[in-house]
Amino acid sequence: MSKNVSDFLVQRLSDWGVKRIFGYPGDGINGIIGALNSANGKIDFIQVRHEEMAAFMACAHAKFTGEVGVCLATSGPGAIHLLNGLYDAKLDHQPVVAIVGQQNRMTLGGDYQQEVDLISLFKDVAHEYVHMATTAAQMRHIIDRAMRIAQAERNVCCIIIPNDVQELDAETPPHEHGTVHSGLGYEPPCTVPHSGELQRAADVLNAGGKVAMLVGAGALHATNEVLEAADLLGAGIAKALLGKAAVPDDIPYVTGAIGLLGTKPSYDMMMECDTLLMIGSSFPYSEFLPEEGQARGVQIDINGRMISIRYPMEVNLVGDSVETLRLLIPLLRRKEDRSWRERIEKNVAKWWETIEERAMESANPINPQRVFWELSPRLPDDCILTCDSGSAANWYARDLKIRQGMMASLSGGLATMGPGVPYAIAAKFAHPERVAIALVGDGAMQMNGLNELITIAKYWRRWSDSRLVVMVLNNRDLNQVTWEQRAMQGDPKFEASQELPDFLYARYAELIGLHGLRVDQPEQLADAWERALNADRPAVL
Repeated sequence: MSKNVSDFLVQRLSDWGVKRIFGYPGDGINGIIGALNSANGKIDFIQVRHEEMAAFMACAHAKFTGEVGVCLATSGPGAIHLLNGLYDAKLDHQPVVAIVGQQNRMTLGGDYQQEVDLISLFKDVAHEYVHMATTAAQMRHIIDRAMRIAQAERNVCCIIIPNDVQELDAETPPHEHGTVHSGLGYEPPCTVPHSGELQRAADVLNAGGKVAMLVGAGALHATNEVLEAADLLGAGIAKALLGKAAVPDDIPYVTGAIGLLGTKPSYDMMMECDTLLMIGSSFPYSEFLPEEGQARGVQIDINGRMISIRYPMEVNLVGDSVETLRLLIPLLRRKEDRSWRERIEKNVAKWWETIEERAMESANPINPQRVFWELSPRLPDDCILTCDSGSAANWYARDLKIRQGMMASLSGGLATMGPGVPYAIAAKFAHPERVAIALVGDGAMQMNGLNELITIAKYWRRWSDSRLVVMVLNNRDLNQVTWEQRAMQGDPKFEASQELPDFLYARYAELIGLHGLRVDQPEQLADAWERALNADRPAVL
């Protein structure tokens, strides 16, 4: 049987190493769905409940594997649904390729059903590369460029394939003028700064008496190098939310999160330091960084566009964080005066005592901080944590002591509601042997988490370790915004916008074959976490 464009697409994606596509069917992609079916499992199609979830899962796949995440949606409404999840990937600099259908070429411009100007629609979120195939011979270079640019630019790319093009016979571009002949493969370059800039950076850091470090997602693979540099400089290490897993929280000079959800030791360190070393972070809130002119600054980032936009840095090092630190470390002199480090460690120790005291304060019915405090020592080795936007992110940032080997993420740049559960599902497909824990509020759970529990129920038996725990803070309040209205605008709670209906989350989990636990007494928390983390199937707590 001759191969058509859809068959070629599936084979080419497989040749690029794609093992999994998250999506939802529709008549605008019938050809592609048929090709996936006839490919006999060459690429695993994961059926989600809504296209937005497919984009979230593609983003999470990229975050937890370093590979390109791929999502698939039909034309018109399906394509539109992808957007929020794709913006999550764009703002967190993750390589994602979206494949969407389109109406037949002949109908375009005819105000046809489900006809949407998809190139214009995706032009912002996939600004690095968005193109529509109009001939079979285009497909090779459109796929190759989307996959390569997504990796090279760490951004979203989009391929649009009209319905009739999907059914055309596959073609090899002819060897003639006006054709494009592309190939497979991409390996990121080893980018490091010039030696002179490294020496300038070392001179600034060596001269500092009170060095503070801030690490983000760009330092996730540089844990050992970050700790070695901090040890030489006698520095403390604060973490942006996306960098929570960059360094463990059980190290005495790790001050934890920074910003609105941050810790007092992080704030104090930034307000008192005389030198700032920022690694792989675009942390946005300048009021939590040193005042301009207070500290000399050095920044390391792989993306030159992100250099010196949060604090006016004296030395900007464009390069991979691991390789740049490996070249920088031999130039650093160990600081013999450890009084700054000792002050940081004292503040950190006191902070953890404060956090425990806060977690153990009584509340009606349960103090949410205690929920996270009780989880922290019970986190399984190498687990993967996901979190949603909302007040759950406060306690995720402050109360959980992450250990080396764990992974963790949430929606950082977009800070959208809804990715907590789909992120955890993508984590389980990428690492089926690891425990995944999603930490979400009832607002996000009602927004889309409940539907994605059905996806969990559909697939969990495929995972070698079936444990996936979804924790829901059920306070029947969109609490983070309620707090923001009160703290930032001085407004009382607006019940019409803030109150949520109650829902029996644990009972619902049991109805669809999962394990459900409901806790309304703080003394039950420890046992409930033990039961959820040792259940023989995914659990909702």
